[in-house]
Amino acid sequence: MQKTKRILAIEKIIREARITTQEDLLKKLKSKGITCTQATLSRNLRQLGVGRTPDGSGGYRYTLPDNNRVSSESPLRLNIVPVIQDIIEAKGMIIVKTLPGNASNTALFIDNAARYEIAGTIAGDDTILLIPRDGITSNQLHSCLEIILPGLHEQIRK
Repeated sequence: MQKTKRILAIEKIIREARITTQEDLLKKLKSKGITCTQATLSRNLRQLGVGRTPDGSGGYRYTLPDNNRVSSESPLRLNIVPVIQDIIEAKGMIIVKTLPGNASNTALFIDNAARYEIAGTIAGDDTILLIPRDGITSNQLHSCLEIILPGLHEQIRK
């Protein structure tokens, strides 16, 4: 999933480096073997909610919104992925099956990621209904879940 890899790389680069222009970001991505157009990068930045804030030296730098503070290295991610048992597509939405008693916490984690692609979730005891925004495809929704919970689709295949 090229988009997933690119989005994760963008988040990591912005978190770790002082990026002031899209050109700088494109160069960093290229150094990691990821190529994309400026238009694609711009769309990805908008999806991530990336903004520009003063850098303290008269310029601006790209920053992630506060709701993206949970990094892919977070131990919380390692605890959530194993409780997910299955993912089922239904009429443009996704149903996520979890171990009993884990749907609410998992849905909260997904909601707190504040991804543009996801309008919201509804959780029961072991089932989450994930509702996409208008115009979001099933593939985009799967990519979004993989961004929020890296390794999820590998877990499901087991």
